[in-house]
Amino acid sequence: MLQFPSNRSNFLKKILVTGGAGFLGSHLCESLLTANYEVICVDNLSTGRIENIKHLLDLSNFIFRRHDVRTPLNVKVDAIFNFASPASPPAYQADPIGTLFTNVVGARNLLELARRRDAVIVQASTSEVYGDPLVSPQREDYFGNVSTIGPRACYDEGKRCAETLFFDYHRLYGLKIKVARIFNTYGPRMRPDDGRVISNFIVQALRNEPITIYGSGLQTRSFCYVDNLIGGFRKFLDTSDAVTGPINLGNPTELTVIDLAERIIRLTNSKSPIVHLLPAVDDPQQRRPDVSRAAVQLGWRPYVDVEDGLLSTIAYFDLALRHAAAGN
Repeated sequence: MLQFPSNRSNFLKKILVTGGAGFLGSHLCESLLTANYEVICVDNLSTGRIENIKHLLDLSNFIFRRHDVRTPLNVKVDAIFNFASPASPPAYQADPIGTLFTNVVGARNLLELARRRDAVIVQASTSEVYGDPLVSPQREDYFGNVSTIGPRACYDEGKRCAETLFFDYHRLYGLKIKVARIFNTYGPRMRPDDGRVISNFIVQALRNEPITIYGSGLQTRSFCYVDNLIGGFRKFLDTSDAVTGPINLGNPTELTVIDLAERIIRLTNSKSPIVHLLPAVDDPQQRRPDVSRAAVQLGWRPYVDVEDGLLSTIAYFDLALRHAAAGN
């Protein structure tokens, strides 16, 4: 696990990670524990999984609390990472009102906690704030092209409103904030049933089932390996209070969805055919981050090659599917 020199390590000891049993949150908890922080992991387990943090539960500097961030909480912490939200379209569309409230009410509750504790708070925002972008690559000063009434709006608008709350708290109360916009991320601990394109394609390929592409497959995505992303968040935490973001964190290498499918078929030696379905509503046609700000302000760029990351992720899913088949 990567470790990073910290400018704050002498001041920050206890860190709260909401959504800490999720795909990204569990990797963040693990990384922080490796750096000898005390970690309080909060998750309501609606999409997070206890097995993601099972190997951490017996550690003396790790505490897990099952809690929904839509309800206020009061803990003594020096820093907060807010990763609490369903992140895949099927998950957040299954409970759109709950998703919106998690992102807005949850953000307010955590901002109030940070205000009471004088803690630095880091928001896991998303590239979805750019909607279906009309410019590429997407820079942080682009205001986006977002539908406020479509089926994805609960997540997109929830994250946009959360960013507004963060910057208003910063302006009104001098709160120490940091806002990172996450682009498509993948790696071990993704749910096999989460409905995101990489997990869908890998599971289908390993089972030799048809790989389902919504639309033409010419829409693009930029995929960042999870270790790279967590490294970016760690570096962001270590910056001065003047560095607030928003900052894009993602891989600027752009792939079409059909290219991704063909790579996964090749890497898994799969016999899966590719099947095209009707396009998803409000599905962005292009997604590529400009990470210049992250390079300058954080000294960060992704370093894991897409195919190397895919091989690691395929190995994880292959083992998970074998265990599931064996009833483990």
